[in-house]
Amino acid sequence: MRLTEIQHAAIRTAVTEIFGPGAGVWLFGSRTDDARRGGDIDLLIIPEPITPREQFFARKIRLLARLERLLGERKIDMIIETPDDPRPIVRIAHATGIKL
Repeated sequence: MRLTEIQHAAIRTAVTEIFGPGAGVWLFGSRTDDARRGGDIDLLIIPEPITPREQFFARKIRLLARLERLLGERKIDMIIETPDDPRPIVRIAHATGIKL
């Protein structure tokens, strides 16, 4: 995994603050491969079940802004998983990702 301990902790803390203590976060994509270089940070967020769906977008924007302040300007791609999410990218993130 190509995140520093500080980056890992910052992501986990920010997700908990914005999506709640029961929220999950997975790192997937190129940052999971230690042999690669560069690349954006791909995150899959699994909100607490009590989070209203209509709040997902606003919380996603807040999280992206918080991460930019904490990690600096870098490309972050974020997927918010919904219950019974049929999107292939969600399956790929779970299959190949690392839970933070």
